[in-house]
Amino acid sequence: MNLDAVLDDYLAHVKSERGYSNHTVAAYRADLADLLSFAEQRGVTTPDGIDLVMLRDWLWAATERGLARATIARRAASARGFTHWMSRRGDLASDSGARLRAPRAQRTLPRVVGAPALDAALARLATRAVGGEPVAVRDVAIAELLYASALRVSELVGLDVGDFDRRRRTVRVTGKGSKERVVPYGAPAARAIDRYLESARPAMLEGRTPTTAAFVGARGARMGTRSVYRLVASILEDIPGSGPSGPHAFRHTAATHLLDGGADLRAVQEFLGHASLGTTQIYTHVSAERLKESYRTAHPRA
Repeated sequence: MNLDAVLDDYLAHVKSERGYSNHTVAAYRADLADLLSFAEQRGVTTPDGIDLVMLRDWLWAATERGLARATIARRAASARGFTHWMSRRGDLASDSGARLRAPRAQRTLPRVVGAPALDAALARLATRAVGGEPVAVRDVAIAELLYASALRVSELVGLDVGDFDRRRRTVRVTGKGSKERVVPYGAPAARAIDRYLESARPAMLEGRTPTTAAFVGARGARMGTRSVYRLVASILEDIPGSGPSGPHAFRHTAATHLLDGGADLRAVQEFLGHASLGTTQIYTHVSAERLKESYRTAHPRA
């Protein structure tokens, strides 16, 4: 079997059996298509030609092209998953990628917005919705929920109306790997969500095809991630600070504020839907850096 057919089988495997999202599958496809193109240039067209030397050369070529260390690390992980699966299936006599290593990706601290600045931004958003314009009301609900429940953007746009338990102020979320979790949200988010679901959403769907989607666009279809990115970027554009201005900034901010407020790290891990506690620990570093900055600014002997 040629490599293109093997790759198609592998991508079908990670999507159907591992429950990977379309976004993750697309990232795997891009990484491994580059690997197969590199292999073809070397005359390799079948799985048994993918050995450790070729994999290392592939990563070295990526380094020479100036790709970021994080990208190279991700490609190495994609290749290891692919060769492991091929060896288990019998396409490879042994797992050639098991000993493949890549430079450790540099972990940068995520952007965190201060509570006063975020409160002011949300207040400005709410002011625009005072008149009841449906899109403005929806935008307030989205922003409040992103901050209240620290959702990933893919989780938010995937919500259905039935996922909300408005009496308990919780929402059922389908996260990475199709894993479900139930997360709470507070009173401000509850008021915004109730207003949106009771008045704005019906107005946006009037005369249109019914849908179960919680958050809909101007044409009545389920919102996409790009629309949410644009909304969050517009909210954060006037707030000082470096780093990305996408929906993940709300997620980072919520997690950091929880830890600053004394929340248990494992509780925050469950809240965020992280498979590994190590992923959640980045927010302890954020809190420590914020403390150091406050110390340097305020302490007379800093």
